[in-house]
Amino acid sequence: QVQLVESGGGAVQPGGSLRLSCAARGFIFSTYAMRWYRQAPGKERVLVAVIGSTGRGTHYADFVKGRFTISRDNAENTVYLQMNSLRPEDTAVYYCNAIREGTTYWGQGTQVTVSS
Repeated sequence: QVQLVESGGGAVQPGGSLRLSCAARGFIFSTYAMRWYRQAPGKERVLVAVIGSTGRGTHYADFVKGRFTISRDNAENTVYLQMNSLRPEDTAVYYCNAIREGTTYWGQGTQVTVSS
């Protein structure tokens, strides 16, 4: 059974940091590119960061460049999102996504709230 399980969300003050994790099982993790998306209340889900299957290629949305870092550990079947210098506008549910050719899987999401 395919599963993507996110963890690490929570409440943090502006300027703080969080590290999200997404543990994968049920498919060959090392052959899939991995993405983090987020969805704020009343808004569409948007792409935050992408990492290639080997971990060598990454891409970030402009609004997180220089603050967020995506990484992966193929031995642990896990992808991470290190989030620094968090802002109130980063408040959203964060989802991990696995994609390879025409196949894609989604996690259930983890809430991140940035507020003073």
